[in-house]
This record gives sequence, structure tokens and C-alpha cells, in this order.
Amino acid sequence: MKKTIYPVILSGGSGSRLWPMSRSKFPKQFLPMLGNKSLFVQALERVGTDYGFGMPLVVANEHHRFIVNEQADKAGIELQSVILEPVGRNTAPAIAVAALQAAKADPDALLLFLASDHVILDTPGFHKAVNAAACAAKKGYLVCFGMNPTRAETGYGYIQAGEAIEGAKGTCVIESFKEKPDASTAAAYLADGGYSWNSGMFMFAASTILEEFEKLQPEMLTACKMALESAKPDLNFLRMGEREFGGVPADSIDYAIMEKTDRAAVVPAEFGWSDVGSFSALAGVQDADADGNVTVGDVLTVDTKNTFVHGDGHLIATVGVENLVVVATDDAVMIANKDRDQDVKKVVEQLKAGKRAEVDFHSTVYRPWGNYRTLAMGDRYQVKEIEVYAGKRLSLQKHHHRAEHWVIVEGSAVVTRDEEEMLLTENQSVYLPVGAVHRLYNPGKIPLRLIEVQSGSYLGEDDIVRLEDDFNRENDK
Repeated sequence: MKKTIYPVILSGGSGSRLWPMSRSKFPKQFLPMLGNKSLFVQALERVGTDYGFGMPLVVANEHHRFIVNEQADKAGIELQSVILEPVGRNTAPAIAVAALQAAKADPDALLLFLASDHVILDTPGFHKAVNAAACAAKKGYLVCFGMNPTRAETGYGYIQAGEAIEGAKGTCVIESFKEKPDASTAAAYLADGGYSWNSGMFMFAASTILEEFEKLQPEMLTACKMALESAKPDLNFLRMGEREFGGVPADSIDYAIMEKTDRAAVVPAEFGWSDVGSFSALAGVQDADADGNVTVGDVLTVDTKNTFVHGDGHLIATVGVENLVVVATDDAVMIANKDRDQDVKKVVEQLKAGKRAEVDFHSTVYRPWGNYRTLAMGDRYQVKEIEVYAGKRLSLQKHHHRAEHWVIVEGSAVVTRDEEEMLLTENQSVYLPVGAVHRLYNPGKIPLRLIEVQSGSYLGEDDIVRLEDDFNRENDK
């Protein structure tokens, strides 16, 4: 009897290497990097129940919890649960917590751990590799997915394959793990043919990985158990305590378990995989023109070669340039030499040091009820475009320092203002004075769009006193 495979989607990354497209509060996995679906949704669809997989479990940063729910809901995908990490502790604790949670229902559950931000172009080839991995995992192996190298890549770790595993066609025991090599060593690995790139995807039975944690990382496992015991249900989330999970030692699954265990196996495969860890990698999974350029958006190129240009609404023109990365959003422009695109994270470090908002947010900020975009800002005023999803409502709230004026431009709104409740439609407006208790609700079947004009002595987002909230955000920082 075939055993069900349960996908676990790890979605804790901040995406700093793809700034300004990716921001910490809305990182790359939630962006439509290829096509019109986000990488996160593509990851979920790749392991959908239509293919025979079980309902997916997601491990996510708590700041992204409503994005996870909204994108899964819009894609029509039901999630088993979403475990929230209050702080990042790398992949080993995330995997341990997910295995502990899965083991409650089935100690021997087969778990397929996938990153939320990888590209896989060949879904049937991926499924074939998963089935091969399942055969080895049922025999008690911890299985890696090794990508057959197509070039002498220095940015990935390598896996050296050993003997084939009997009864698990297409799998081998792992002879050794290799650190990211220099160029000559990478070329030797490529020529040898017995090495794979370490993709960061894994499969094993819950009981197997927990046995290895008990043997190799007992302190980490104990701390993970305490963190999971501290978890409190909140909507469809499990929110672990910040003190408990913050006390878990941080480490990757590669260093903590895979490089130490004697049960490691690999499925060498090729299914159009990329971790999209740089703009060069993103360009590599898209079609280039005759001059090696990959362009997205409204782009004109003149005498331009081997350049990646990504625009977000504005016209971008390049003249006489070569080997560049040019990325423009509506609030930032980043230009880098392709050979230095891994150093984009140094820009992010400077943004963090300067406490710049651009490190965290796009000009469009996403909320569980919808989103807003700042259109104009002055000393005592701010203008925003607000979208409220169908059937959603904002918290019942008030402000101490600002008044607001709402103008409905699309859809309909039920507005609460102190003791009043009114229905507004397109081209109607309402004024909310300082201190007024108010709420906005979209009762319709289409998005509600409005223009909000704020005025007052202080316009920060922390001047919100929530009196009631459908999304339990009163404890959010």
C-alpha cells in the first residue's frame, strides 16, 4: 500500500539577496517571479492533493502569516496548519518542530521538506524524484535531492554519491558532503560526474529524523519540544512562544544532522531546479534575447549585452552597457555588476543600519484585510490608496493624532463612525475626526478601493488603538 507523503513548506526566508524586489515583510517567495503566480503558490500547487500528496504544513515567519493564508486561499489550497516562528533559527529547528507536530498524528509519516522560494520547471520529473526518495525514506534513510550540475558552480554545496541503495531505484547512499568549492574544484566535480548540487530539499519519515535529532542534537530537540508545547492556536496558526523558540540553538539541517548521520541518501535528479538565490539565477531561468539580455516590464535596450533588467511600471532604457543587473521598483532602483549580485545583501545591511523603511516594506504594504499604497506624503498630511478584499473588515479603531477622509472609488463600503453606520458607494466620502471610533468593511463580492487622506500632527502606523480585531493583532509588535 502506497504511503501518503505530507509536504512541509519552509517559508522563513527574508529574501535579502533580491532587494528591492524582495523586502523582509514581503520576501521573494510571495512574489510572482515567473509567471503570474508567486513562488509560494507554485510550491503548494506542485505538491497538491490532486497529485496524491497529503495536505501541506507550512512553517513561516509570524510576520508573513496573513500573506500565507491569503495566497493559499486565493489559490484554493487548504493548509493542514501553519506553524509560526517568532524568530528565525535556520532550517534544523524548523524541520524538528514540523516533524514533532506531524508525529502526533502519525509517528512514521513521510515528510517532504521543500523551500517556498525555489523554481522547479519540470513538475513530472520532480514527482519521479519524489517517488524514488520515498522508497529510500521508507527504508529509514534521510534523503537529499541532489541536482545534476550543469556548470562549475561555486555557489552551492556538493554531494558525493556512493553505492546504490537496494530496493530504492535511483537513490544512493551519500559518500560525503562538500563545502562550496573554488572554481577549479567545482570544475573537477563537474568532470567527475559523481557529484550533485545540494538543493536543500529533503524527505524522511518523522520517526527517522527525530531519532537522529535525539542522537545528534538532543539539546536542540528538547528545546524544540518546549517551543512546540508553548504554541498557542490562533485562527489556523500555531504561534510558538518567542522566549521558548528563541532559546533553540540555530543551525541548518545540513550541519546539524545530514553531515553527521550515517543514514544519509541522495536522489540525483534534474528537473529544472533553481534556488533563485541571486538576480543572475533569476535571469538564468528566463528566456534571453540574442544579446543575452533578459528583460521584464517596459524596457528598451540599445547596444546592451548580457544584462538583466526588471522594471515595475516605469520605462527603463539602457544604452551601451554590459553584464549588469538593473532592478527598478516604484520606490527604489538597484544597479549592480552581474559578477557582484551576491553583494546586494550588503545594501540591505546598510538599509538596516540606517533604519530605512525600504528594507521591510514595498510602497504597497500588505495587511490581512487587503493592502495600501502611499501616494503622497507631507509634513502634516498623507494620501493612501487602500484596497479591502471582499468580505474583509479592518479593526474597530481610533487615532489620537490624525483625522481621516475616505473617498470610495470602486466597490461599496460599510463605515462605522462612533454610533453611526453608513453604506457608501463609488464617489461618496466620509470624514473621520480625531478620536472617532471607526471601522471599514467590504460587504461586496469585488475589492473595495478608496483614497484615504490623513491630516494631523502625527501620522505613524503606531497611532492606531485597536478596540476589536478579526485577526488577533493586538499582541503584534
